[in-house]
Amino acid sequence: MIDPRYDTQLLLEPVDGEELDPDEIHDYIEENIPGNELLCVGDEDLVKLHFHTNTPWKVLEYCATKGEFYDIVVEDMDRQTRGLKG
Repeated sequence: MIDPRYDTQLLLEPVDGEELDPDEIHDYIEENIPGNELLCVGDEDLVKLHFHTNTPWKVLEYCATKGEFYDIVVEDMDRQTRGLKG
């Protein structure tokens, strides 16, 4: 089995005139959600997030506190390695 299992990707935008801080988002996820291959890039208006984890819902939960997220992809990499749709 692949560990971590889920490839989690999304775009995040701020709401209500707030600004995003990609470094703050990166550091929070790195320190609080187990996983690897974390990529968090962008600026105060848009952040692209990519992360391998067994708990993708924790990533979504956290991102919901920072703004609106969309183009969400959660793929099961274990299924993909078995030739199935992820």
